[in-house]
Amino acid sequence: MKKFNTYTIITVFFLTALYPVFSLAAEKDGWENGSDYNSYYNAKERDTLKGILVKFKTVTPLSGMSPGTAFILREGDDNILVHLCPRSFADAKGTGLRKGVKTKVKGCWAFIDGKDVFIASKVKQGEHFEFKVRLTKDGTPFWTMSPEELEKERNPK
Repeated sequence: MKKFNTYTIITVFFLTALYPVFSLAAEKDGWENGSDYNSYYNAKERDTLKGILVKFKTVTPLSGMSPGTAFILREGDDNILVHLCPRSFADAKGTGLRKGVKTKVKGCWAFIDGKDVFIASKVKQGEHFEFKVRLTKDGTPFWTMSPEELEKERNPK
């Protein structure tokens, strides 16, 4: 039987005790549930936009946040910045959305850092393709869901 010295026992204890603190700190990227950014999404104020997806952008909505994926939607003569999700959830290619295509976006308006932006919950192109990033009913971000919850949302029975 292997014996452990006091130093080893103390080290294991502290690492075990501090692991949750370090892992929570690592997850704080500004996009998590309860973040300042997510408080801008008001599911009671939903709106729908229709236009052409012009180009993708990388955004940092608030200071200190990790980068996010967004796009410019041309609606008539207006260019609207649409926030989608953290880049760690999906980059432009990972969304499956295409530039130059008629696009319908559901979500809500927000005034962030002195600018009007649209925070998307669902983006649809054509009859059958859609990219969902939030629950319509309450705005819960898909990137904050467990793998099981996300699977249920993506493949309802």
